[in-house]
Amino acid sequence: MKNNVQTAIRTTYFSIIGNVLLALIKGLAGVFGNSYALIADAIESTTDIFSSFLVLIGFKYAERPADENHPYGHGKIEPIITFGVVAFLFFSAIVIAYKSILNIQTPHKLPEPWTLIVLGVIIIWKEISFQIVIKKSKQTHSTSLKADAWHHRSDAITSVMAFIGISIAIMLGDGYEAADDWAALFAAAFILYNCYLILRPALGEVMDEQLYDDLIIEIRAKSIQVDGVIDTEKCFIRKAGMKYHIDLHAIVDGNISVKVGHDIAHNLKDYLLTEIPNIGNVFIHVEPSK
Repeated sequence: MKNNVQTAIRTTYFSIIGNVLLALIKGLAGVFGNSYALIADAIESTTDIFSSFLVLIGFKYAERPADENHPYGHGKIEPIITFGVVAFLFFSAIVIAYKSILNIQTPHKLPEPWTLIVLGVIIIWKEISFQIVIKKSKQTHSTSLKADAWHHRSDAITSVMAFIGISIAIMLGDGYEAADDWAALFAAAFILYNCYLILRPALGEVMDEQLYDDLIIEIRAKSIQVDGVIDTEKCFIRKAGMKYHIDLHAIVDGNISVKVGHDIAHNLKDYLLTEIPNIGNVFIHVEPSK
């Protein structure tokens, strides 16, 4: 678990450094290359920096051990942080859309052709960044890291939109300067859609929605490997940060003593904690067989 947290923190630093560099490159290229789509891209990368810092703070807080007031630990801060990340994304989309509409109504110069080279490099880098961060989010089971990964993907899509818009403006010439701005507007719409995709699982996590069927199947399969466990009944899972907390009903022989049933429950708990990674607490309720 400790390794997962450190992996997530290192990955977030990777996002922060990458976004700082890209925000500078996009902003300068947008200003000197007469491209609002690139400036819009720079705005999104800037908000990504702040959202990544928010994710980093969340990881630091979630790392705190369980205490009297937080017996399940502090992992629930992660989906809450994800809400903050989505808020940054939503804000950047609104700013980009507003500025795009203003620029569509205002005549301006055609973008410079060299901005396409800048965008091509950015698109490749952001997609690589997405693949790296999404892989780490699956490895660590981190909701907020997944949200950070989708920041990279939405940034890549924004850059693709900008590439298309600038290409149209350059190829068709005078009268099509606004193609660049329309591209930024479409990118804003895509970012808003991504907000929903990121928000939905985080909301389910806060509401303890049952979304872990594969893990339940694994828990049931491993439980019956423990001596004394005949079968399992109810199995509920709640996620807090990178940990899964399990409530499991284990069926045992109804004729054994309370002490033997208690020992079986302890053995089952220890076995699950050893065999399945990222489990926090396991609560076993013993049920007699019929």
